[in-house]
Amino acid sequence: MAPLAARSSQGFVRASRIIRRAARAFWVCAALVSGPAIAQGPERVISMNLCTDQLAMLLAEPGQLYSVSHIALDARSSAMAKEAAGYTINHGLAEEIYLMRPDLVVAGTYSSPATVAMLRRLGIPVVLFDAANSMTDVSQRIEQMGTVLHRDDAARAMRADFETRLAALAAEVAHNPRAVLYYANGYTLGDNSLAGQILLTAGFANALHETGFAPGSNLPLEVLAVTDPDFLITSQSYPGASRSEAILSHPVVQNIRKKRAGATMTDHDWICGTPYVLRAVENLVAARETLTETEE
Repeated sequence: MAPLAARSSQGFVRASRIIRRAARAFWVCAALVSGPAIAQGPERVISMNLCTDQLAMLLAEPGQLYSVSHIALDARSSAMAKEAAGYTINHGLAEEIYLMRPDLVVAGTYSSPATVAMLRRLGIPVVLFDAANSMTDVSQRIEQMGTVLHRDDAARAMRADFETRLAALAAEVAHNPRAVLYYANGYTLGDNSLAGQILLTAGFANALHETGFAPGSNLPLEVLAVTDPDFLITSQSYPGASRSEAILSHPVVQNIRKKRAGATMTDHDWICGTPYVLRAVENLVAARETLTETEE
């Protein structure tokens, strides 16, 4: 029995060695296969935020971005609605996104915390992007998306182009017309916002600061009338009845438009920190130049 036990023990040892060698060979092969893929970045990316949708569409390799949010299809909000039609659409639901088998999800800091938390518990990497409130933020968001997609060279080139065009638009002007940003319910913004920065870059002064009202507050119609801005920029009304938007049709607003200058905000160019904000600046620069010519 002893010799038999010894032979069995030796056989077990030899089998164990074979298994260990096979395991080592397997992991070496796996490393060789997975190494280049990791170096190339995520291969199946899902975006669940309007702004990350657009940055990802601008920077991703062909086939790298799999899905964008349903809001990306809305031309009133999205500057890339046509491009978004070429991707699978998601509604920001954790179960839905999980079944798409992503290896990376990009979202905004205001995206559903429950969805983000569940995806992370399921082992899916989620990278959050802050909202852009300045032109510097736009540059940083471009760089951030380039980093998470492993598209650093493309992001650096896009940032350089953005900053070159921005510098050309941000030339100093002799006169800065007074403007007010006026949204539903009379909501208005100051300089520390993306819309406020677009206004300043285009050569306008934000007349809100003359009123004593804080940025992010509701500006009464009476105060707007007394302020009497040179330029009034309102949000674009959405179809359907909305009491909050009724203020934009009020006689006070309409009278300011008639005797002064007015522009309806092109929402999809103003919402997200992407290079499309330059189009909003360009439109405002053209409007300012027209206003200056009229006054002369």
